[in-house]
Amino acid sequence: MKIAPFSFLLCLLIASCNAPKKKNDIALTTEPKRGYTTEKVVDNLNNPWGMTWLPDGSMLITEKSGELIHFKGGQKTNIQNVPKVYNRGQGGLLDIELHPKYAENGWIYFTYASEEGEGKGGNTKVSRAKLDGDALVSIEDLYKATPNTTRGQHFGSRIEFDNEGFLYFSVGERGERDVNPQDITRDGGKIYRLHDDGSIPQDNPFVGTDGLDAIYTYGNRNPQGMALHPTTGKIWIHEHGPKGGDEINIIEKGNNYGWPVISYGVNYSGTSFTEITEKEGMTQPIYYWVPSIAPCGMDFVTSDKYPDWKGHLLVGSLKFNYVELVKLNGDKVIDREKIAEDIGRVRNVKEAPDGYIYIAVEGDGIYKVVPD
Repeated sequence: MKIAPFSFLLCLLIASCNAPKKKNDIALTTEPKRGYTTEKVVDNLNNPWGMTWLPDGSMLITEKSGELIHFKGGQKTNIQNVPKVYNRGQGGLLDIELHPKYAENGWIYFTYASEEGEGKGGNTKVSRAKLDGDALVSIEDLYKATPNTTRGQHFGSRIEFDNEGFLYFSVGERGERDVNPQDITRDGGKIYRLHDDGSIPQDNPFVGTDGLDAIYTYGNRNPQGMALHPTTGKIWIHEHGPKGGDEINIIEKGNNYGWPVISYGVNYSGTSFTEITEKEGMTQPIYYWVPSIAPCGMDFVTSDKYPDWKGHLLVGSLKFNYVELVKLNGDKVIDREKIAEDIGRVRNVKEAPDGYIYIAVEGDGIYKVVPD
């Protein structure tokens, strides 16, 4: 029996309405005036990758080129004795974070691309040091990914502490898509977990196996955002997809996040490298972006200064020059809004101890989000 054209179209419409929405089908809106302004607080920066705050309210800022800047009272001072940095492509001096008990022990943690170790080129390293006047002292090397490579992409790398004092950091898969991320005997495409002194927690998932003891998760691509959830204490990350498929993931011990076996993205040329988006034993993202926004930097809003944003997630966009407010209901993304639109390539976004949100912008400086 033939279906009349009108009936056929009606059937298609009903089927479309009843079809489940993909998890990235959340429209991005530009919020009308929210009662805030952005005020530049640090100018003349090239690529401010990491930022953290000392107890006196002053800032430590990493420049990818290898400079560590102390910003206090409107003045910038270059910190001396910074380790040699392999400044190539996406590599250089990367993230920086204070120990949760910094006031007691003075430890500062930082990640950077380093030439140390086997092979030509560099790979991601995490170290810690103390600040004595305008110089780093007592430098200790905690972990160095190997082998080195001259590839310029996917170094990671963010740092975060959990509520138990464990140190987490990310290393991208260094452009070795089909080699590193799914192999737990190789560095790259992983989240790592250490004690604060660099020793290995004995409950790490691959201790006593053929895997690398420091690995906590694998199958990651290039995580450049990491934040501690203020309520659950879970470590959240975001990571770059290829063309499409940037992801938000919640880190769970020993999980495989699938790269590059599963993905919601395609090659930059538009061709496909995988036909599947799900596979048993591989963890799904809680959210993914198509098209990609090129996320960098992330933090949860906990401050009462931004009541409409409290409890939600901020993510910087390198590609589209804004900060995205990712609204949450538990661990589900329910809405997305643009804030600080057209501010520039956002390299980092963090809430400071003073309760204000700060945005680091490439080729520009650092902005403070000030409620009216």
